[in-house]
Amino acid sequence: AWGRVNPQLTLPRHAEWMVKHYRITAIALPLLLYCASGAIGSYFVWHASNGERGLKAKVEYKRQMAALGQDFLALQAERAQWSRRVELMRGEVVDRDILDEQARIVLDRLNRSDVVVFLPDGQR
Repeated sequence: AWGRVNPQLTLPRHAEWMVKHYRITAIALPLLLYCASGAIGSYFVWHASNGERGLKAKVEYKRQMAALGQDFLALQAERAQWSRRVELMRGEVVDRDILDEQARIVLDRLNRSDVVVFLPDGQR
C-alpha cells in the first residue's frame, strides 16, 4: 500500500515525485528537529557540568577556598609572632636577646662565644 500510487488521484508524471517528497519530508523534518534540540540540550548540559560556573568549577572553587583558608590561618599566626617580637623591641625596655639575634641576622656575623653546627644540605 505504501509503494503504490492511486493513478486516479494523481497525475502520472508527478505521482512518484510527490510520494517521495511527502515521505522524505515526513521523516526528515522531525529527525532534523530532534537532532537540533538534542544538540542544544547537550550544549547546556555540558556547560552546566564543565562550564565556568558548572558543577566541576564549584568543587574546584571550594578546594581553592579551603587552601586559601589554611594559608590565611598560617599568615595570621606569623603576623602574631612578628607582633610579639616587635613589642619586645618597642617601648622603654628592649629585650637584648631579640635585638642581638636580629643584628646578627642582618649583619651576617657571629659572636666568638657562638657555637656553629653545620648540617647536611636539605636538613634544617
